[in-house]
Amino acid sequence: MALTAADVLIEGIQDWGVDVVFGLPGDGINGIMEALRKRRDQVRFIQVRHEEAAALMACGYAKFTGKLGVCLATSGPGGIHLLNGLYDAALDGQPVVAITGMAYHDLIGTHTQQDVALDQLFADVAKFNQRIMGPSHVENVTHLACRTALAYRGVAHLTFPVDIQEMDAGAYRSKRNIKHHTSDVYARSARLPAEDELANAADLLNAGKKVAILAGRGALRATDELEQTADRLAAPIVKALLSRWGWSVIAPAPCRRSCPCSPERPSADFSSRRRSG
Repeated sequence: MALTAADVLIEGIQDWGVDVVFGLPGDGINGIMEALRKRRDQVRFIQVRHEEAAALMACGYAKFTGKLGVCLATSGPGGIHLLNGLYDAALDGQPVVAITGMAYHDLIGTHTQQDVALDQLFADVAKFNQRIMGPSHVENVTHLACRTALAYRGVAHLTFPVDIQEMDAGAYRSKRNIKHHTSDVYARSARLPAEDELANAADLLNAGKKVAILAGRGALRATDELEQTADRLAAPIVKALLSRWGWSVIAPAPCRRSCPCSPERPSADFSSRRRSG
């Protein structure tokens, strides 16, 4: 059986490690629900009682797994109901992809049933926000939505006209739309602070007498470096809620041997730990 445009969407989010989708079925997303049904042994669909709960659950899932959260709602009011949960994700900096249905592509703007321009409605909450224009458009925007949500720690939104969902994925594409020209490779930011900023930070740490570290979500990809810093400073690590699964101990061994409150605390001399630019 030929792939549909909705099949391409679901396979696209699978490429980014998605195996759970939170949502509520509706007739504006029938093609997407069928694509999920065909992959029910690979992608778990968790049905909620209200779309707001789906968005909140996707946000919570992203917070506590570190993975991409995905929520799904039908056209019109179903998509509107996602907004509370999506603002939670946006304000907490969590990667969530919201997928919504839309009216038949040739009836948009004609006052048809549930004719809401969800792409315009989501413009404020989403860092990536696109209306799917045809079957050959799906692969490109799906990869970009997932990459943007993960790289920029926020919401991405795709709204999908209901009739396009069931179209043949091999339908016409423009000559410039090269097949598979987008990728599912995540590129992590490698930005470094300026050398003088690092030196100032080292001076502040070295001058501290009772240093404690409050580590949040941003330190999750630098756990080894953080623990080395704590050892050097004999400083306890206090973990914020979203980083609590990043370390197995609260205080490193040197801190347990010599509390920062103790006058016997060894000299930190953090200057040797400065990174080169």
